[in-house]
Amino acid sequence: MGDVLAGIHATWEFDTDSVLIRFERGIRTPKLFQSLRERRIPHAALSSVTLTPGKRGTVVLHAVPRPGADPLLEAAAGQLKDGSDPYRLVLPAERETLAEYYADELRALLGPDAAEPAERFLVAAPEAPMHFKAYDGRASFDGDRISFRWFWTGASTAKWKAGDQTFPVSELSGVEWRSPEAFDGYLRLVPRGARNTDAGAGTGLSPVTGNGAAVLRTDTAPAGPQPSAPRPTQADQDPAAVIFGLGYGPVHESLPFAAAVLESVRRKQSTPVAVPASAVRRDPADIAERIRHLGELHQAGLVTDDEFRAKKAQLLAEL
Repeated sequence: MGDVLAGIHATWEFDTDSVLIRFERGIRTPKLFQSLRERRIPHAALSSVTLTPGKRGTVVLHAVPRPGADPLLEAAAGQLKDGSDPYRLVLPAERETLAEYYADELRALLGPDAAEPAERFLVAAPEAPMHFKAYDGRASFDGDRISFRWFWTGASTAKWKAGDQTFPVSELSGVEWRSPEAFDGYLRLVPRGARNTDAGAGTGLSPVTGNGAAVLRTDTAPAGPQPSAPRPTQADQDPAAVIFGLGYGPVHESLPFAAAVLESVRRKQSTPVAVPASAVRRDPADIAERIRHLGELHQAGLVTDDEFRAKKAQLLAEL
């Protein structure tokens, strides 16, 4: 097609094999859109195209992705509000005829398997490196490892005792994301072989909601009893999770992060390489700061003498 359709918060460019969505920048544009900037959506990633009336004299052109095609929507697992759905183009009502034309053109380009779930991700995830500030720690991802560094003011005693965490994506099977707009939002990494604590957790790429959280697994376990490692029920006690709070880990920061991790886990499963967190050398200044915080916990009576000595020795050994 090669044409352009400009909406209120985005512009769609129609190519022969895909739609390039360029998101506008502005005060009224959803922050998630501004964070994504642009996304190329192959026609093969779409399942259907709809055009419906919108609010206040608008119409909405909606390109519906196939399940399993976009890591961003897989991570969101239905928790995005309509106004933050990057596949919705809002247009003035007077452009309805033009929007219907493009909707028909897109429908004609959908493949024969459009109604089927995608076997792999067809839309690119946001690129690493990336990071965001959660309530109890700072999360960072460099494409190979996810790191959680705990905050003295927000992290639980359990997390401080466990220490800062580093997770190679090759040792993960998925990620759970509960929107920061929910009361108890969090991002939790799922190690391989770990038992999901959310009811109904499954395998494969199908999102399953448990208490409102996205539960996504990218491994496929064989039938029969499997060894599993129990995890803390509460995310604030789990060193493999960061929790959100008001102003911490907003959707436009934490969701692209979760999508990038999910895509990287899936991509690297074919060549898993375990990299122990202890093998990563730390900055001496960081070790000194951790020992100082550990001493404060010890003085406050939150860490026993034995725990203090053992953890201090572990931190010194990382130099």
